[in-house]
Amino acid sequence: MATTFKTFLNDDIASTRTLLHEAIPLTGTIVSGTYSEDNIQNYSHEIFQSVYDYPFLSSSANHIFDITMGYSSGSNMSSSNDFNDKKVNVYTQMAQVLVGYHSDGVIREFDEDGDLETGTKITEAFFINFARLLTKDEIKKGSFSMTVLTGGTAGVGDLVPGVGPSDSYTITDSGSTNDFKVNSPAGEYGILYDNLDIKRGLIYYQAGVIVLTASIFHQHQGETNGVALGVESENANYFGPPDLDIATGLSTLMETASITASCDGFRNRWYDCSFNNTTELNSTIYFCRANHNSFNYSSNPTYLSKSKIRVKNTTLDAPVTYVTTIGLYSADNELLAVAKLSEPIKKDPSTEVTLRVRLDY
Repeated sequence: MATTFKTFLNDDIASTRTLLHEAIPLTGTIVSGTYSEDNIQNYSHEIFQSVYDYPFLSSSANHIFDITMGYSSGSNMSSSNDFNDKKVNVYTQMAQVLVGYHSDGVIREFDEDGDLETGTKITEAFFINFARLLTKDEIKKGSFSMTVLTGGTAGVGDLVPGVGPSDSYTITDSGSTNDFKVNSPAGEYGILYDNLDIKRGLIYYQAGVIVLTASIFHQHQGETNGVALGVESENANYFGPPDLDIATGLSTLMETASITASCDGFRNRWYDCSFNNTTELNSTIYFCRANHNSFNYSSNPTYLSKSKIRVKNTTLDAPVTYVTTIGLYSADNELLAVAKLSEPIKKDPSTEVTLRVRLDY
């Protein structure tokens, strides 16, 4: 137990913040191919799917994200089909958490510009909710990239100039490194752009949620917003799994099929995805200073032998100690933390020692 204490001054304490990043790759083989769907967990409620990195019944499986879809009650897709209420409820719940309310209490819709009042709305969307295991404290701004296949089946003509049946879009948040939005109740978010510089969705960094507009999979020539519901050519914008005998247009699938079926189609158009997560490490650093005239003696009983200091050969020798441990105490001298040195440090009246103790949290 210590018998001598030294009080920290303001200059003896400093705080730091360190951001640690880890690269997270999620290829299409993980999402839809490697384990023949055994790593995809469906539920009887059919509101969302869960994706694992191994077959989900395995004890070593890790949950990596959930996927679902929905549309607003004002969408052209909203109808009286069996799954309509679930899709509207999913969209409403996600908007409630990520976008919030108007001043009159009405839930806002997702907005592709981040202008929550007057901007162009995203009324039909897929939602990817990444597990905290992957995102940690948040997704690093400017690091997100996702490539999705947007073409139809082989032999189908272009629906968008330059975009053929086997083509894809790469969606990134590269412009959000220093230009992100803060008007969300869920924290900071950025706008996702494709390789044609068209807005394709939103990324919520702290929440770890991607909101991807459904228009990326279904867009007629010249349109940039919304999901077209006009007359389609045969097999136009095929959206189902590759082994389906009859290709299904996205508007038909999203409007009439279950959420699970739409999620299946999305996963089979998932080519690649990657981002960096962020772990925020906060630290308090204590500079423990032992002046030349301090801590040159020890209260350890082994420091003495027959009332003589063991490390002194003659009475003229200077006292010597070897520092091995630092204790941090509260104001009433209760021990709160202990730091051990890797090796003893010699201390005598001719030397001063400053030891740096860091507490991470």
